[in-house]
Amino acid sequence: KNVLEEIRKNGGDGVLYQCDVADYQQTEAMAKELIKSYGHVDVLVNNAGITRDNLILRMSEEEFDAVVETNLKGCFLSRYFLKQKSGKIINIASVSGVLGNAGQANYAASKAGIIGLTKTVARELASRGITVNAVAPGFVHTEMTEVLSSQVKEAAVAQIPLGRFGETQDIANMVAFLASEKADYITGQVICVDGGMAM
Repeated sequence: KNVLEEIRKNGGDGVLYQCDVADYQQTEAMAKELIKSYGHVDVLVNNAGITRDNLILRMSEEEFDAVVETNLKGCFLSRYFLKQKSGKIINIASVSGVLGNAGQANYAASKAGIIGLTKTVARELASRGITVNAVAPGFVHTEMTEVLSSQVKEAAVAQIPLGRFGETQDIANMVAFLASEKADYITGQVICVDGGMAM
């Protein structure tokens, strides 16, 4: 509700839909409803993500599947752009998918999968004028990172050349750029917004 109020206050309009992106039938129904309501989609940002951290030796099949199905399978909606001749798809990956991260085999695999999916779909949809890119955040101040212990946070900061966590606005700025006309000639790219962590 607050998001819609903010959008409307700034002269826009919107609708909220809720679905489980790991459930293909739910996401398909949502996509069809969006297309029915608006006719087409200009920008799709795939940013659903969960974690179920554990060392690979202790990780259950359920923990692995839940993360891969939400994070990676949730990006499958991009096929709805096939009928269009324009559009921008922005997938939220992670620096974990670039570097790997101990205790996050499921998460890193899902985010690395998003990178492969991004590059493949970018090639498939380029002839239709559709761009597909990925943003790979590093450590950012979010609810997901707030649960980390101070020791883990300190160790993370030590790996970041800029010496600090990022902010959600840093990610939003990159997504807004990729969604804009300024990025019309950029496709198939993975842009790390990570304070230099993965360079």
